[in-house]
Amino acid sequence: KPVGESGGYGITIGPRASKEELETSRAAILADPAQWISQPMIGLSVAPTLTEEGVGPRHLDLRPFIITGKESWVLPGGLTRVALKRGSLIVNSSQGGGSKDTWVLADNFADGGAP
Repeated sequence: KPVGESGGYGITIGPRASKEELETSRAAILADPAQWISQPMIGLSVAPTLTEEGVGPRHLDLRPFIITGKESWVLPGGLTRVALKRGSLIVNSSQGGGSKDTWVLADNFADGGAP
């Protein structure tokens, strides 16, 4: 993916790319290797998601939130980013992804305490 991009722009997902996309990416990398970085593919979880087509599995990732100061703790939940296109691994909202609030319901907090 391009070093200076964000939001899912300009990326090539190798195992899912066409031969033409791979050749285009290869040429761009060879032309200016310092502007590219690779990262391993990770398997995304799936969750039932309501779409225009009905409920179906969609890939997602979780962004937990941590509060830090004199003490630190992880908030009970986070932002779940969802790939709304069937089979897509792109969860960025700028690329058509969606989001879900994620809450962890518990009677008490694990060691580390609560605010």
